[in-house]
Amino acid sequence: MTKIIDAQLLFLPDNPQQRFLPEGPTALGAGKFSWVAIQHGADSKHGSLNIFDLSSNSNQQFDLPGRPGFAKPTQNEGEFVVGCERELGLFQTSDRSWTVLASGIDSDVTNTIINDGTCYGDNLVFGSKDLEFKTKKAGLYLFRGADQQLIRLRNDQICSNGKDVVASGGNLHLLDIDSPTRKLVRYSLDIKNGSVSDCQTVVDFSDLPSVPDGMVLTPDEQSAIVSFYNPNPANFGETRQYSLLDGSLEAIWRTPHSPQATCPLLIDHPDGTVKLIITTAVEHMPAERQAESQLAGGLFIADTKFSHAPALSRFQRH
Repeated sequence: MTKIIDAQLLFLPDNPQQRFLPEGPTALGAGKFSWVAIQHGADSKHGSLNIFDLSSNSNQQFDLPGRPGFAKPTQNEGEFVVGCERELGLFQTSDRSWTVLASGIDSDVTNTIINDGTCYGDNLVFGSKDLEFKTKKAGLYLFRGADQQLIRLRNDQICSNGKDVVASGGNLHLLDIDSPTRKLVRYSLDIKNGSVSDCQTVVDFSDLPSVPDGMVLTPDEQSAIVSFYNPNPANFGETRQYSLLDGSLEAIWRTPHSPQATCPLLIDHPDGTVKLIITTAVEHMPAERQAESQLAGGLFIADTKFSHAPALSRFQRH
């Protein structure tokens, strides 16, 4: 029988704009994690980087020069590599400076912005999303650290979301979710040649009413934990753990009164346990449903059975 765990509210932003679309929680060490508010409201063209401290239950907000899709810490204190609008840039929290690394992303199409991303050493793999959520025109990209080159791997995604790069048998594989396909797929990734193979379906989520969004791998990299964005009326949202070996469902974490779960994170808590952080969103939720889902846009925390969290991942910039 699949284990079901109910998450608890960790943080509900006072500012309703910050609840619109929280995503991308990323462990920073010392009981801290970052997350991005992709945009501060339905009509906003700006968002923020946030840093949450589990020891003090406090959140710091840093406004960004656009809508961020992801933010990952570098090896330098207070510095993050951020995919923002159609640029990759370095953001320094101490002085709020912004330095462009790459621009012109998806320059041959309109109405897309960067969405989710992951780092592997000095490389970044990230994707973009069609803001209308319907046309196969969003790119999947590699920013190759060795020569600072931006390489488009695919140009036919709609909303590029959860992803991770894993090493296996001397080869690299990219696990990736393009949300409207409702599948978790695997590519062989060749960083040197800047290419991916044809994809192979790992888990098919098409039997669910909700859409797969963000993802994190378990510490042994044998399972994927995926948050599901449910646009329908529901008493809770779901974040589900699936085996990467056979696709079987292993666990479900529920976010009460917040059905639109966006992204998960496994983190070492200051109390010595490993917790699951889940971001959720208000985006596109009608006012009457917001009354029923009063915790939508909150960050949640839940127990896990893991003895340690995945190793911290930092972008090793040159």
